[in-house]
This record gives sequence, C-alpha cells and structure tokens, in this order.
Amino acid sequence: MASLTISGCQSTPKNDYDVDYDFSQLKSFTLLDVVNAEDPLTVQRVRENIIQTLTQQGFTQQAQPSDFNVSFAFKTEDKPKSSGMSIGLGTGGWGSSGGASIGTSVGVPIGSDTAKIQTIQIDIIDPIKNRLIWRGSDKYDFDMGGQDKADKTAETVQQILKQFPPKKIQ
Repeated sequence: MASLTISGCQSTPKNDYDVDYDFSQLKSFTLLDVVNAEDPLTVQRVRENIIQTLTQQGFTQQAQPSDFNVSFAFKTEDKPKSSGMSIGLGTGGWGSSGGASIGTSVGVPIGSDTAKIQTIQIDIIDPIKNRLIWRGSDKYDFDMGGQDKADKTAETVQQILKQFPPKKIQ
C-alpha cells in the first residue's frame, strides 16, 4: 500500500560554495548588520536564529576579526494561486462499445488570499578577501505573522545551515 505525505511548501535547501576553500579552519564568525526597514521583525528573527544555529554547531560569535562573516537577505512574495478551473477530455472502451467524455472541475482554493512565500538566503564571506565562499537558501509558506512565522523562520534557518560547512567528498 502506498502512502502519501503532504507538507506545506517544504522545499530542500539549496547551497553553493567555493570548492577550493578549506572550511575546516573556520571556528569564529561575525554576523554583519542587515537593515530592512520594511520587516524589522524578520531581520531580528533571522539574526537570532543564525547565531543560535551556528553556536549549536560549535562556532563562536565574536567581533571582527573572525574566521568568517555571515550576511543574509530575504524576500517576501505573494503565493501563486492556481486558476482553480480545469477541463478534462477522455476516451475509453468497455467491452464492445467505446465512448468519449468531456468533464470540467472547479477547484476550491485552500487557504486564504494572504498566503505568502518567504525566501531566506544566508551568505558566508571570507573576511580577508571579502568574497563569498558559501551561500544557502530556502523558502517557506506562511499566512500570518506571529509565532507561526517565527517557528517557520527558525526551522528554515536551521535547515539552510545544516548544510554548512560543506562536507568533503572522500
């Protein structure tokens, strides 16, 4: 018996990095200031979650100079809605007789018109050469702010940073 699990826009975090960089030497980080006057609550949540996640991974936050700098950005978009209307055509045969049919279906939208998608991007920067050495991003759906959005922000930051530092392929 097959089973199907549905989760709300749970994507797989994406990342890219400098394959020649030695990530094993990284011990301390500095979180760079990010200003977003339109959404200071999300800025604060992402900042706190980055610090907490990297600290749990064994990195130490400190003022510059540090082994790497961390910056981030995010964007919020309206969640795309489907048209809700579909038309199906089909033919078939049963026994000695055949047939054709036309059908329509109208979808009932699930959720509200306020659904949004938040994309978070985290950059790891070499402070000596001031160049990007690792970038990770992911997104999540939300309808409203508050605790639900705070929880989804924390989960998304953790999922992104699970992939940092990149593991050496043996």
